[in-house]
Amino acid sequence: MEPLDMMRFPTKPQALEVDAERSAVIVVDMQNAFASKGGMFDLSGLDISGAHGVIDVLKGLLDVARQASMKVVYLQMGYDEALTTSGGPDSPNSHKELALLLMKKRPELKGKVLTEGQWDWKVVEELKPQPGDLLVNKTRYSGFCGTPLDSLLRTRGINTLFFTGIATNVCVESTLRDAFFLDYWPILLRDATMQAGPPLLQEATIQNVELALGWTLSASEFVQTVNQHILRGSRV
Repeated sequence: MEPLDMMRFPTKPQALEVDAERSAVIVVDMQNAFASKGGMFDLSGLDISGAHGVIDVLKGLLDVARQASMKVVYLQMGYDEALTTSGGPDSPNSHKELALLLMKKRPELKGKVLTEGQWDWKVVEELKPQPGDLLVNKTRYSGFCGTPLDSLLRTRGINTLFFTGIATNVCVESTLRDAFFLDYWPILLRDATMQAGPPLLQEATIQNVELALGWTLSASEFVQTVNQHILRGSRV
């Protein structure tokens, strides 16, 4: 029988045993910008029809994770109003990042799109962070780039990260890759994420993760395993 603090997940390509107290759910960019009508993705013409499904999945999943005392970490992409954190014209970020391109095309959106404190930047209402959750603002695709995320996790002894959010093939995969390079154990929750672009990009990230960068799991498998863990603990 496995120890009470361990959970065995049916991850692909191999099952993993995870210490509940040393794991966290990473919620990547579940902001109005990426998931809401009138947000940056929507204004840019990207399909956000899958976002409501991700939100519905995450509402229950995050509640279960918190009940098991797993840390929940929110990453939020956002710049200061003057865009001093965007990198400027000499940075490739200003030539590729969607919000910056949109603001160049539509100057009236400057200070509104992916700007700290604005509606576009905020986490969607259905998934508002709860007391005890961690919030990390980032200005690049990866949540580890130029942020305190690594130190926040290490000081709490966290070594396993469950990845959720938007966009699977951009910010989620970028953060997951860095997590792998930093010797965390990354697990992608396949149906708690949504890609930017056609469905083949979602599948490409799943394949990349299973092949070389970590493991994958469904949201229902996560919830079932964690609930079993909670039930075991309640019997002690």
